[in-house]
Amino acid sequence: MIEPAIYLNCKESFHRYFQSDSGKAVTFAVNTALILPVSQHTTFVKQLSARLGFDYCGIAKAERLDEEARHLEAWLNKGYNGNMGYMERNFDLRVDPSLLVPGAHSVITLLLNYYPEENQVTEAPKISKYAYGADYHEVIREKLNEFLFEIRENIGEVNGRGFVDSAPVLERAWAKRSGIGWVGKNANLITKQSGSFFFIATLIVDLKLDYDDPFARDFCGTCTKCIDACPTEAILAPAIVDGSKCISYLTIELKDELIAPEFAGKMDNWMFGCDVCQDVCPWNRFSKPHQQEAFKPIDAVLNFTSGDWEALNEDYFKQLLQHSPIKRSKWKGIKRNIEFLKV
Repeated sequence: MIEPAIYLNCKESFHRYFQSDSGKAVTFAVNTALILPVSQHTTFVKQLSARLGFDYCGIAKAERLDEEARHLEAWLNKGYNGNMGYMERNFDLRVDPSLLVPGAHSVITLLLNYYPEENQVTEAPKISKYAYGADYHEVIREKLNEFLFEIRENIGEVNGRGFVDSAPVLERAWAKRSGIGWVGKNANLITKQSGSFFFIATLIVDLKLDYDDPFARDFCGTCTKCIDACPTEAILAPAIVDGSKCISYLTIELKDELIAPEFAGKMDNWMFGCDVCQDVCPWNRFSKPHQQEAFKPIDAVLNFTSGDWEALNEDYFKQLLQHSPIKRSKWKGIKRNIEFLKV
């Protein structure tokens, strides 16, 4: 007969000791993720998110996004993705987290504030606020790697993957399901406490956690400021944006193509990205400056004039903006955008 004796907490697992009839100890390694209470794991995850500097952390059950899948399919069928063909690929991966992480139980959504303390000089071609500092992909990817490392160090062997705006994940849908906020008429995630100037990151793990209640309400009400203010009329209806008309698409995603003449005089002096629909949103009156050193504005981004941008050569562009999201448009793209603003 073998009877259980005691649990000893080790770094990555419990060792459970049994005493046999012969007096010989028999040891079994048991994953701590199977032993500790779900609530304890959840508390650890929430505290870890704050320690790593994230402003919000919400958790949802990992399951197929059937309703969102229908909306995405309809949006793609209407061609609202423009030439962003990557959005048509890996459709099933976008709506089923278990295809990204086999055995997934939980989707952790994390928000990181990027609202700046100061803005560009007024006469310069405009740059979206998210691109003032270091490339958020690099900054957040490092945080997600540390997040997973800490989970494995303190909970046990957990299978998971982190994503930040560069993989087939419907971040805003998961943020809503995890209780963080709602999707506004401008299709951005909005938090009631702090507005919408946030990067969204996602962790999918095969760890069971306590799930937050989904955000059920929509606090946009009858407001249509974002719809009315969009320079290119890209917001067709609440939460439906024709991406092919969005200034962010035209200045970043369009790559080597020319911007269509129909948008001449409608760019509102935006050279890289666009913040109009967020700037006019009443909920962003609650935005507060971020505390992330990595997002501290690059001097040139804040202080370059139109003349400085026009005089910028390719070598200096690469040197100056090597760690900036602006490099995504490349020097040729920025030059194209500047020239189009003159039309």
